[in-house]
Amino acid sequence: MEPLKHLLRELPSVDRLLKHPGSEALLARFRRDYVTRRYREALEELRRSLRQGKSLDPNDLKEDAILTRVANLIASQSEANLTPVVNATGTVLHTNLGRALLPKEAIEAVVQAGTHPVNLEYDLARGKRGKREESIEEALIELTGAEAATVVNNNAAAVLLGLNTLAFGKEVIVSRGELIEIGGSFRIPEIMAKSGAILKEVGSTNRTHSRDYERAIGKKTGLLLKVHASNYRIVGFSAEVELEELVAMGKKHKIPVMEDLGSGAFIDLGKYGLPREPVVAEQVAKGADIVTFSGDKILGGPQAGLVVGKARWIGQMNRNPLKRALRCGKLTLAALESVLRLYRQAPDVVERIPTLKAFTHSPAAMEETGREAMARLDKALGEGYHMELRDSGSEIGSGALPTEEIPTKVIAIRHRSISAGKIAGMFRASRPPILGRVKDNRFLLDLRGIFDPEDLVPKPLQNPR
Repeated sequence: MEPLKHLLRELPSVDRLLKHPGSEALLARFRRDYVTRRYREALEELRRSLRQGKSLDPNDLKEDAILTRVANLIASQSEANLTPVVNATGTVLHTNLGRALLPKEAIEAVVQAGTHPVNLEYDLARGKRGKREESIEEALIELTGAEAATVVNNNAAAVLLGLNTLAFGKEVIVSRGELIEIGGSFRIPEIMAKSGAILKEVGSTNRTHSRDYERAIGKKTGLLLKVHASNYRIVGFSAEVELEELVAMGKKHKIPVMEDLGSGAFIDLGKYGLPREPVVAEQVAKGADIVTFSGDKILGGPQAGLVVGKARWIGQMNRNPLKRALRCGKLTLAALESVLRLYRQAPDVVERIPTLKAFTHSPAAMEETGREAMARLDKALGEGYHMELRDSGSEIGSGALPTEEIPTKVIAIRHRSISAGKIAGMFRASRPPILGRVKDNRFLLDLRGIFDPEDLVPKPLQNPR
């Protein structure tokens, strides 16, 4: 016990550390209470290690060592937690990586809105309070053909607001095969329960017919809901009721129809040889009263839940007190307005919006990028690595077209004595981290979203030996 007490007594006090000349630089840059807290934490960690009998270098207990430890900790805490990464995973809209990349016009709009006062709710012509989402509504009406539009902070919020507005305390009829679970274990039935609507399932998991809806409609029915199965597909012996049938049924019984598209697209991806995703304007034209979709998926904008449809129902949603709790801030609105402007005006919108550019990246261009990247990687990686350019498949991601793959090119990397997992770790240790995927004991760098070969070269290189 005596040696332990001696070591504990030898630890400097927080006051001594703060008066140490080495603290001057820290105290000049950071709040005194913040630095003090870090010193206390460092000393407590050392005391805990000593009491637990851990073997420590005596030098670790000295003032200079503790100052260095705290300085390194503060340096790490001063870095942004959200760090840029290179997405070579093959999933274009990667939920864990923030989904869609914004076009430069949207980034410029965010910077301007974030660094200046803006007329968020101020009508410059009249000199009075204005409508927060007026420009967004105008663009969405033009792009989709809807009577009205509004926006909230994500698509789950859009669905929640729609259900709460149109069917609070009433039954919402939905096919059992469309009761999906989206990312983060959020399920449509749970969102419905929070909205105050009452779920009424019809049909079976794989087959639902019009007669199932007809039998379920009653005096308590408030809404017919169709949910686009964006994150899975039922194949084989299956049947679903198309939107047109639901719309006709809704008109017959005077019940509104809402469709949750999940992703939603403004252009037909099929024109570019890609799998087709429902186009919002087409669903509006089919007569849906409300259509909801995401802003940060196929649309290629910021996270937002977009709502278009009949003016009667949109007006009710805008008057719902819940709308204020779900509304978007100025930065989101600035970015979204910029993206919608590109869809309205830009003849080369596919090239201007990074998500669409990645979707339509040609195999020839990917191959050229891949060959240039391999030449640079060959110099950077050193001996023992083998690389080849292969055909593979990319995913759109974020639940869009889950059973479809887009043809892509990948750089397959292997080493005679280093596992693919360790190679992946080496690339993740790069600054910025480079994320790929491991398959068949090879580390794959997918080229679908890569336009600069230098992006795939690790910096600084940490070779796993």
